[in-house]
Amino acid sequence: MRIADDCVVTVQYKISNESGQVLESSPEGRPLAYVHGAQGALPILGRELRGRVAGERFDIRISPEQGFGERQPALVEVIPRAYLQNDGPITPGGQVTRRDSSSGAQVRYVVTAVDAETVTVDANHRFAGITLRFEGVVIDVREATAEELARH
Repeated sequence: MRIADDCVVTVQYKISNESGQVLESSPEGRPLAYVHGAQGALPILGRELRGRVAGERFDIRISPEQGFGERQPALVEVIPRAYLQNDGPITPGGQVTRRDSSSGAQVRYVVTAVDAETVTVDANHRFAGITLRFEGVVIDVREATAEELARH
């Protein structure tokens, strides 16, 4: 079966940057399964994987424009600790949430720096501004069940 919308696709993959540093990968023996064509996937991946079959390898270059956009300096803020809602310690690399003052929605940030009074947070996607290499192999392609389609 070829990859098409409403198929469950299972892939073993790794994502690296232009220097070859692996940024993310599916654990060995635990491939990623997803419903092809469902919201949330990058459009370029849908286009590039469509029509492939089990056993086929892929190697896709994703520019920031095709992926997660350029880094936006306006999404990096220095805020008072008191404005954060966090149950545990606030440390660089960790995540915190804060209620957006204009929309009221909870926003998740990555902490990049901490001092006694303030926390520097970044709401950019972790892959923003990075050209990515998405490579791997298609393990399986099958029709999605009604239940799987209802979840996506």
